[in-house]
Amino acid sequence: MTTAADDPRIQLAHDLLGTVEIVPDPLLPPRVVRVVDVGGRHFVAKQHDEHDRYARELHAYRAWGTHLNGHAPKLVGRHDATRALLLTALAGDRADTVAPGSPEEELAHYEAGHVLGKLHRATSMPQGGTVGAASAQRLQSWIDRAVHADLIHTAERNLLNHHAAILDNSHMDSAVCHLDYQPRNWLVGDAFGICDFEHMRRDARIRDFARLEFRRWQAAPHLRTAFLDGYGRPLNDTEQRLLESFGAIEAATALVKGHKENDLTLSAHGRTVLSRLT
Repeated sequence: MTTAADDPRIQLAHDLLGTVEIVPDPLLPPRVVRVVDVGGRHFVAKQHDEHDRYARELHAYRAWGTHLNGHAPKLVGRHDATRALLLTALAGDRADTVAPGSPEEELAHYEAGHVLGKLHRATSMPQGGTVGAASAQRLQSWIDRAVHADLIHTAERNLLNHHAAILDNSHMDSAVCHLDYQPRNWLVGDAFGICDFEHMRRDARIRDFARLEFRRWQAAPHLRTAFLDGYGRPLNDTEQRLLESFGAIEAATALVKGHKENDLTLSAHGRTVLSRLT
């Protein structure tokens, strides 16, 4: 039995809510726990391993939560020393549990596009060179790690370097981006919700589509159509080409993280994306 004495998340919930009960939820990652107070209200307590991700998620709730009102949890409290957050719990089911090919799946993508469009429009900034240069720098860092781990051969490295050069020389608009925007972080029910803001920051707006493009939409293009209908506009030719270059980041990060974590599925995904770029 997890108690407040040995779990900073439960301690934070206890301090802010009084007596709480842990609600088992096998779909939650190990560092997240659901609790319910004596009034029957549900909350989520989360502890971060890394200070940077803790600080980024905390900033996201405090700075940008208003743009997602009704679609995101609310920050109840925090404990900086243990990197713990207490959040309201959203109702609904994870969108990745919806039956593939069902009308519910298509509706989830439409609603996801609608909510992301609201966030992007509220935080958009005009085109500039710094966003592309920063993206190129991040990609180059992942390329260097892949080379160091001997995960890519010379032709693949040259291909990834080519996409880094494209990003470096591109002017693109920026917005506050979720950067892990995919069905496992969406909740569907009476209202559409999103969670997990630890990657959230200002970035190239197009990058927020990359995980969906390379992890879901290529096998189900009707979901891309539904999402962009909800978003409010399709991608133009330039944006579609840039999305391919953001796929290079998707490939390189998957290869490096898959190797580091011994995650064969993630490594295979990196290979699949790299093959498409080739």
